[in-house]
Order: sequence, then C-alpha cells, then structure tokens
Amino acid sequence: MTEQLTLYLAAPRGFCAGVDRAIRIVEMAIEKWGAPVYVRHEIVHNRFVVDGLRAKGAVFVEDLDDCPADRPVIFSAHGVPKAVPAEAARRGMTFVDATCPLVSKVHIEAERHHENGLQMVMIGHAGHPETLGTMGQLPEGEVILVETVADVAKIAPRDPARLAFITQTTLSVDDTAEVVAALKTRFPAIVGPHKEDICYATTNRQEAVKAIAPKIDALLVIGAPNSSNSRRLVEVGRAAGCAHAQLVQRAGDIDWRALGRLRSVGVTAGASAPEVLVNEVIDAFRARFDVTVEMVETARENVEFKVPRALRIPA
Repeated sequence: MTEQLTLYLAAPRGFCAGVDRAIRIVEMAIEKWGAPVYVRHEIVHNRFVVDGLRAKGAVFVEDLDDCPADRPVIFSAHGVPKAVPAEAARRGMTFVDATCPLVSKVHIEAERHHENGLQMVMIGHAGHPETLGTMGQLPEGEVILVETVADVAKIAPRDPARLAFITQTTLSVDDTAEVVAALKTRFPAIVGPHKEDICYATTNRQEAVKAIAPKIDALLVIGAPNSSNSRRLVEVGRAAGCAHAQLVQRAGDIDWRALGRLRSVGVTAGASAPEVLVNEVIDAFRARFDVTVEMVETARENVEFKVPRALRIPA
C-alpha cells in the first residue's frame, strides 16, 4: 500500500514580475533582432530558464568584451555597474537593460543620497551581481558593504553623522532587520529608504514559507544554488522550525534518502524558478506516495512591469 503524504504548496512562489520581465526582454530581443542576442551574466539565476533561452538564440557571457559590437546585448535582471552601459554606448553597441525596476529603485536611492553628500552603507552579499551592480552606481569608496551585525561594528565611515543605508532586494527579511537595528544603534542619524528595499516578492515568499514551516517534516525549495532569494528561503524555513530543508534545481536533484519517512512536505520555489519545475517535483512525489496537495496562500501578487519601448515591434 502506498504511503500517504500531504504536500503543502506555498503561495506566492516562483516567478516574480522582475524575472518575468527580464525573460520577456530576451525573447522579444531575439524576435526583433534575430539570433544571436548576447546577455551579460545569466538573465536570471535558473539553469532551466537559461538553457531554454539559449536554445532560442541567447548567448550568455560574463563580460562586455565577449560580445561582438554588431549584436545586441542585454544586461541581466540583477543590474550592472554604471560603467557597463557607458562602455557599451562608447562602443556604439545596441543594448537593453533588463535590470528589475525594484533594483533600479535602489540604484536611484543611492544616487540621490550621494548627491546629498551622504556615504552609503549597503547590506548585501559580497560578490553577488546585484550587490556589484548597486555598488557600481557610485564612485569607489562611496559604498561600504556589510553582511552581518558583526560587520556593522567594524566599519569606519568618513562621517558617522552623514550616512544612509540601502539593501540588496533578495535578503532575509529577519536577518536584515537585525543588521538595520545594529546600524541605527551605532549611527543614530543614518538615513533609511522611504520604502523597504527588500522586494515584495522576496518578502511574500519568505512569509509563505514561515506559514507552512510548522506543518511540515521537510521543505523543498526549488531554485538555483546561486539564487540569493532561493537560498534565503531554505534559511527562513529552518529558522521557522523546519529542521530539514533542501534546495533543489529540479525533481532529479531531490535527495530521497535524506528525506526519510515523511507525512508532510512543504514545496516552494525561488523567484527565478518556473512553475513547470514545481509541477515536476509534485509529479515525482506522486510517483512515490499517495499525495494530497494543500495550497497555503499568504498573499496575492498582481505586479507587472512593462518592457522597454525599444523592444516593441511596430505592427
């Protein structure tokens, strides 16, 4: 007799508006200019998505020098340092910026504070493309990076009374709140964003995981190892009481032995993971268990971002 299992499906999960827009930008660029179209860095952090776009004619590179000057280049959803589009313009290249509008909002914030004479503190992960892109909006030395509460104690700003902070959009909401509290304690005059920098999609997906964590024996987060928001979902699940949380790229990556004997499993997906991969995981469980699927919805999303006008093909 097949064992019974309840799958708690978190909602919201999967694609956010910024990811959906970035993918459409690549597809529309291929439609408008033909293949190949070059993309600087993975357009979003998901191998399934990247491979699908590659099959349509996208070429993924890490540097502008790898792009021929006579083919269009697209900048990824994570954003790029200001020097990158400036160099593309200098070379006379056709380029489209697919930076998520919520990341662009942080860029604009940083520039506004810089113009007002404030030095920036950025809460983010060193080496992540979004962090590199945001820090690259301002001259070197104008952005101090911190990752943890411990980092806050070590920084030496130019003028402690003339500071502002910004954050990467895909961080843990709870961890970031602790770092912000430490910054405000050490630098009472520090200026924060008018609206939270951590994006709605990151926040909503973390809240959904917190809602299912007490109900489940294990959590599966569908997402890439280099996806910041997906990795945070694993951490949030563990912090909310689910001791066993796995990050898997797709069903074939599930470590069934590590899962052991289960009665209930939570399933969610990072903001760059398509729903087809969620369905694949559900089917993998149905092949092994008598599955009941329960949706746990904590918010509804209806955000949509427009694509750049330059990509619209005249009728």
